[in-house]
Amino acid sequence: MAQLVDLGDHRFAVEVEGEAPPEPVDGGLLLPPGRVALLHGLGDALFYRHGHNSWSPCGWRRLSAEPLRIENPERRLTADDPVWDDPARHHSSAVAALQGADGRVLLLGALGLDVPRLSADLDTLAGWYERAGAPWFLAYGDEEQVFADYARHLGARMGRGNGRAGNVWCSWYAYYEDITEARLAEDVAALRGLPFDVVQVDDGWERAVGDWEANAKFPAGMRALAGRIAEAGLRPGLWLAPFIVHPGSRTARERPELLLRGDDGAPVVAGHNWGTGYWALDLTLPAAQEHLREMVHRVVGEWGFTYLKLDFLQAGAVPGVRFADVGREEAYRTGLRIIREAAGPEAYLLASGAPLLPSLGLADGVRSGPDVAPMWEHYATRDPSDALARNAVVNTVHRLWQKPLLEVDPDVVYFRSRLNLLTERQQRWLRDLADVCGFRAVSDPPGWLRPDELRSMTAYLQARPEVRRLGRYRFALDGREVDLTAAVSPEAEQRYPIA
Repeated sequence: MAQLVDLGDHRFAVEVEGEAPPEPVDGGLLLPPGRVALLHGLGDALFYRHGHNSWSPCGWRRLSAEPLRIENPERRLTADDPVWDDPARHHSSAVAALQGADGRVLLLGALGLDVPRLSADLDTLAGWYERAGAPWFLAYGDEEQVFADYARHLGARMGRGNGRAGNVWCSWYAYYEDITEARLAEDVAALRGLPFDVVQVDDGWERAVGDWEANAKFPAGMRALAGRIAEAGLRPGLWLAPFIVHPGSRTARERPELLLRGDDGAPVVAGHNWGTGYWALDLTLPAAQEHLREMVHRVVGEWGFTYLKLDFLQAGAVPGVRFADVGREEAYRTGLRIIREAAGPEAYLLASGAPLLPSLGLADGVRSGPDVAPMWEHYATRDPSDALARNAVVNTVHRLWQKPLLEVDPDVVYFRSRLNLLTERQQRWLRDLADVCGFRAVSDPPGWLRPDELRSMTAYLQARPEVRRLGRYRFALDGREVDLTAAVSPEAEQRYPIA
């Protein structure tokens, strides 16, 4: 049914499925489930693209410009939703917005599952659900206000995160997979007394991705490591990729019935990492659900890790032939709900590589961009999802509207000069953005820091600046103005790894 609707002093032509009229709600209109299309009349507006998962590109592009997307198909499978990729048309996941010449923003956002998608051109803004569907929220006005109104309605329907991470120390950007029990024991001892709340052990501890037991580098076992961290007065944290299975793992060999499969009966390749395609669990299968429960009970209940970084979660929502006939975001949410129930309400769950909507109400925090490598840009890649500091900044600053829903994790900040190609200005951008997010993580071993660097890190972690937003990329931290425009602007790119 086509009709005219008034939002403020602007009138839009809207077409919705069915006969239900739009319903006025606080901040905008509630549109019925199904496909929605609007004649926006904003011409060559700026289009806001929201990425499918934590690593997907997010930001504003002119409608007349090329769409913001990942070109490499292997990377796109991991870091976006290839099902709805369109090289010729601007597209978005969950929410999209258009900013006209007067600065006001037209926002259309999904208020539920399953796989809401949106697209836009010079005339229309459209939204639809892959399956089933929920109402849409439509608003027009000040950018910050319409996104805040959308977040409020989304939280009321899907839930909000309750946990607070505090200051996190993470092993990844110092050692990557080369962590050992002895090396971490030294770091935990050095972290004692510093203003950290969590020590999160990252990838490299497990026998294989999918085989969640300690490998030979951790002879005393993970329970002993968690105890060592707790004895130092810190919360034990652990990296897991609970929804995926490496093809070379024992789980893949011995429990193939747990795997999500395609129409051809072969395991679905859910993404690419570790030099191979990885597989996914069928999260609707009772045996796979029990497998998840046992793993989380072991990690949390037996070992004592109560901060869980859950990575590569997008695999839970890839297409496949599932045991239960449900949408793929509902299957993902089922898996995450099982983890939450098994871990308990006091555990902190950080979702990474995660689609936003089906994570709400279950995760406490969400990664807001790709990995923050200690390098701003690199001449060899133009992939907006690549592990580079600028990509992380760009994605995070365009996802700050999610802060009322759960903690927004911009990834780590740096203080070290060792193995670091970031300039001082770039490092300051990272730190300021982490302060804006209210989520601070560091991966610098204290033994790597010069005395002045250690003092700077300690002072930074102890401070809690008052944050005010002044514009899309401008903020005030305790009255000091921070302008991230130069960090986000393509004209400021530094593609050569030279600090």
